[in-house]
Amino acid sequence: MLATRNFSSRNLLAKKNDVKESSDSSATIEDDDVKARKQDIIRMTEQLLDAITSGDYEAYTKICDPNLSSFEPEALGHLVEGMEFHKFYFDNVLGKNCRAINTTILNPHVHLLGEDAACIAYIRLTQFVDRNGVPVTQQSEETRIWHRKDNKWQNVHFHRSGSATVSSN
Repeated sequence: MLATRNFSSRNLLAKKNDVKESSDSSATIEDDDVKARKQDIIRMTEQLLDAITSGDYEAYTKICDPNLSSFEPEALGHLVEGMEFHKFYFDNVLGKNCRAINTTILNPHVHLLGEDAACIAYIRLTQFVDRNGVPVTQQSEETRIWHRKDNKWQNVHFHRSGSATVSSN
């Protein structure tokens, strides 16, 4: 399978005009820590989407909690729990998909929910060439909840809006 990824993302860090200068060095260290944690969440989300677009179920299961819950178009409005629903797509569609896929994350916004929890919301663009050779771009709106367990971030819940696609994760 040939899969490419292009994780362009709007800079989450404050623009120069938005940064408030402080002479308190502890505030600067704390701000740097917050920025680094937010970047961690973006990086983990990129890794998860890379596992999906490359059809790598093993990598996907390492990033997701075994009790992952989700709302997504393929589930037709139902809450899905566990990995079996997603495994179907890896086994029957993603692993057999030989076309190039490009995924772009737009406007990521990270909420830190304490030391060990975070939420990220973003627009996901997925580009590919269909069977007729026509370039296609699909858009979905995604929110993912991350929980750090044993010093490792895991995706515990996601909600994806948009039309049903074969990359249902």
